[in-house]
This record gives sequence, C-alpha cells and structure tokens, in this order.
Amino acid sequence: MYMLTLLGNGLIILLTLVDSALHTPMYFFLRNLSFLEICYTSVTLPKMLINFVSKVKSISFAGCAAQMYFLLSLGTVECYLLAAMAYDRYRAICSPLQYPLIMNQKACTQIAVASWFCGILMPLGNVVWIFNLPYCGPNKINHFFCDVPPVLKLACVDTTKNEISILALSVLITLSPFLLVLVSYICILFTVLKMPSAEGRRKAFSTCSSHLIVVTLFYGSASAMYLRPKSSHVEDIDRLVALFYSAITPMLNPMIYSLRNKEVKVALRKLKGRKTLLCELGKYLCGRRRF
Repeated sequence: MYMLTLLGNGLIILLTLVDSALHTPMYFFLRNLSFLEICYTSVTLPKMLINFVSKVKSISFAGCAAQMYFLLSLGTVECYLLAAMAYDRYRAICSPLQYPLIMNQKACTQIAVASWFCGILMPLGNVVWIFNLPYCGPNKINHFFCDVPPVLKLACVDTTKNEISILALSVLITLSPFLLVLVSYICILFTVLKMPSAEGRRKAFSTCSSHLIVVTLFYGSASAMYLRPKSSHVEDIDRLVALFYSAITPMLNPMIYSLRNKEVKVALRKLKGRKTLLCELGKYLCGRRRF
C-alpha cells in the first residue's frame, strides 16, 4: 500500500509537470495534494512497517510528538487544499469567462501557500500542550501511531481541557473548509442544472466527480475520528478508521483521479518513452512551462 501510494502520487506529480495540457489551476492543486499525500503517509507508514517486523515496537517521546504534529499539520493542509480545489471548480463552471483572470498563477500560488501556512501553525499549540502533560507509564500506545486520542489516554491528569481544545480545533479545521466545499458545489449544481445541453451537464459533473469522491473519503474518515465524543470511541474501531485515512485514502486518491479523468489518461498515453519524459521534464525545469 505504501509503495502504491508513492508510485501513484509520484506519477500524478510527474504528469502534471511535464504535460502542457495539465498546466491548469486544477492540476496545480492536484499536484500539491499528491505531494501532501506522499508526506502524509511517510509520517506514519514507514514506522508502522518497522514495528510489524521488529520485536521492540517503540518510539521516542520526541518522535511521538513529531509524528502527531506532522499528522495533524498535513491533515489540516489537506482540508484547505480540498476546499481550494472545490473553489476552483466553482469558478471554472459558474464564471468561465472570468476564470482565467481570477484563478491566475499568482492567485493559485497564494492559495496554496496559505493552505500550507495554516497547516504548519494551527496544530502546533495543541501538540505542545499535549506533550507537556505528565505521563506516568507504562506509556504503551494501543494504536498504530501517535494519534491524539490514544496518547491522551496515557496522561496522568484530567485531559478534559485538552479534549475540548482538540475538538474546537478540529471543528475549525474541518468545518470552515467543508462549508466552502458545500457552498461551492451547491452553486455548481444550480449552474449545471440551468445548462441547456445534456452533454454540457455531463461534462461539468464529470470534472467534479473525482474531487467529490476524495472529499467524501477524507472528511468522512476525519470526522469519524476527531469529531466524535470521547464516550463513543472504541479502540478497535479507532484503529480501523485511522488506518483508512492514513493509508487507504492516500493510496486510492491517484487511482480515483486517473481512472475517472480523461485528461490524465491522455497524458499517460503521451509518455511513450524515457527520452520523451526526460525532455519534457527538462523543458519544465528550464522554465519554459507555467503552472
């Protein structure tokens, strides 16, 4: 699964770099998302794989803190990138004439930078607070990696304030981007339904279907983990949900975008040989291509 995630998302990054037909805002954000998925899985899966074959299944205190921080940070970035992709589709479908002016290279770069900046800053305070709590032992985490609920269970003090803070942050991180996604797709739906031709409606819906599937998978699993009350958490279910959003969803994303996307399929067919691929990549790196 880890190798498939690296190969699939790496291929998406490569295709969106070397194929001029994919030098658009939508694929710019998709490239950011694919890079994020590689980082996201690399935070947890390599250590998980080591633990599967190692007799000593341990992680240092600092390593645990770093793993939790990057897990939350990259998850936050994904929330905002998915919202940015929904906004991009809204502009493309609802205001096609203004789309090239609104979603220009500078605007897309600013949106992407803002998403990464929010992801870096927002979870930091809660992670520092959690790892300043007293831990009395035996400090055995009943989980695949250092996620928030299983780590908080090990603290020797009342963690109610931490749980409220994490819940408030989770609502802020997931709800505001999700509302933007929801509003964008409501506007898209009304615009598409007004289109006179069935072919136009089909084409508009097809450009959004892949993104909708990814949004459903990500927000569904994240909400099931972080927006449930403490009393409803069951360790076996939590581990299954965590495995889904940390390993399965990142593996499925490139498949969803490639199998359901005609432009990606065409780009794949264009890569006929290593020489062509290297030439195209060289042109991009030399600054001849934009986006």
